[in-house]
Amino acid sequence: MMLTAEQLVANQKATVETLFELTNKAFAGVEKLVELNLQVAKASMSEVAETAKAAMSVKDAQELLSLQASLLQPAAEKAAAYGRHLYDIAAATNAELTRAAEAQIADAQGKFMATVDTAVKSAPAGSENAVALVKSAMAAANNAYESVNKAAKQAADVAEANFQAMTNTAVKAAQSAPKPRRAATAA
Repeated sequence: MMLTAEQLVANQKATVETLFELTNKAFAGVEKLVELNLQVAKASMSEVAETAKAAMSVKDAQELLSLQASLLQPAAEKAAAYGRHLYDIAAATNAELTRAAEAQIADAQGKFMATVDTAVKSAPAGSENAVALVKSAMAAANNAYESVNKAAKQAADVAEANFQAMTNTAVKAAQSAPKPRRAATAA
């Protein structure tokens, strides 16, 4: 069975709409990354100014060491938070793109199976084996796709758990780092 001109136009229109939808989702993810980086840049500029002022008011080496130590934990926590935000944006964008792609694949599979069913109804006598082979191949391809998709989701879950564990370990290590003791100053 051949596709009609209307079906071809409809398929092309759906493909273009899907392309624009996916592009918009990707741009939304990029916008979130830019917004996050602008927020980090603004916060960093004010923190650098505060740190510079504090460093210029230091009177001795011990006070400088204390200042440095007081900056380590917040820096580690901010780096971990930044990494978490990056991961969340990437994961959310990927999830949206995956959902859209899965919907497109499901739609294409449905259309293909409908075309096969229509062809089967008008198939000449004696082509049952060929039809069964096509349906079997389609079922095997669907099963393979579902297996790969399931494995990819499991790998993403493991990666997220590992990322969370590393972030928590880094923050705890920064929090438990020994802080230099201030020496008593002679009057």
